[in-house]
Amino acid sequence: MSWSAAQYTQFEDERTRPVRDLLAQLPERRVAAVMDLGCGPGNSTELLLARYPGAAVSGLDSSADMLAAARKRLPEVEFVLGDIAVWRGPELYDVILANASLHWVPDHATLMPALMQRLAPNGVLAVQMPDNYDEPAHHLIRKVAAEGKWAAKLAAVGASREPRRQPSWYFNMLRQLGARADVWVTIYHHPLAGGASAIVEWFKGSGLRPFLDRLDDEERVEFLDRYVAEVAQAYPALADGTVLLPFPRLFFVATHG
Repeated sequence: MSWSAAQYTQFEDERTRPVRDLLAQLPERRVAAVMDLGCGPGNSTELLLARYPGAAVSGLDSSADMLAAARKRLPEVEFVLGDIAVWRGPELYDVILANASLHWVPDHATLMPALMQRLAPNGVLAVQMPDNYDEPAHHLIRKVAAEGKWAAKLAAVGASREPRRQPSWYFNMLRQLGARADVWVTIYHHPLAGGASAIVEWFKGSGLRPFLDRLDDEERVEFLDRYVAEVAQAYPALADGTVLLPFPRLFFVATHG
């Protein structure tokens, strides 16, 4: 799947707010090694550098375009191209951050133990994942994908995503791994100027990408036209043209026992 750093950072303030909230829940202590898994264009990595100025901070992402943006932003940081699913890391880390990345990675029953094993004693795994798969914006992506001439081409896209897990599943998994766990969900309501088109621009930087990647140019235009029309019905604009985008996110902080 291709990623565009420019598209993603159109809404950088809104996308960075959850990681600020997540980092606020981490314990105050000295750390030596920090890893940002799925670092994207470096916005979360930049916050880690500010939070832990004396630590060795690294980042990993599967997108060369995202890493190019991250390296331009933070030339002093080591950024590595790689897949979270198979990453094991060369050392043990005091903090592993995964901000809006693990929902793209399959088999969390295997992934969580692997990540916890890369923590130093009293190390912290801090995770934030979109929890919006049942929201209208995502439902409408799947609806448009299933009803258009591209239905056969896109049939496998939705099926490839990791099944949505409840907060209790993560809490139980982390407790079984011997971690002290804190799990919560926050619903953000992002005001976006530009009505339905702004919501579509948002998801062009995330949830729409695996669908659009499978389409040719003509199909992509038609798909987006249909999606904009559906979104306009589901998210009516306010009098000034602003639209509120409700966005649930799942958080957890797991401390290595």
